[in-house]
Amino acid sequence: MISLNLNAVRTKQGESDRIAAATADFWSRPGSSFKELPPARMKPKPERRDWVDPETVLKRRPKPISAADRKALRKMADSL
Repeated sequence: MISLNLNAVRTKQGESDRIAAATADFWSRPGSSFKELPPARMKPKPERRDWVDPETVLKRRPKPISAADRKALRKMADSL
């Protein structure tokens, strides 16, 4: 522990020793082991878009014509 207040270190020394003894006791028990896993990679969520530029909407492609609409257009063109 690094502290400028030596009295605070001395008052907490008993608690620190108690925790160290409990930790040593836990690791000395049979069956107490740990497995080191790879770190979790957090993927940040994308920023929320509250506003959409109206020009962006206009630049989007229209939906393609369906097969049934194409057949109807061909029939109309053939009848002319």
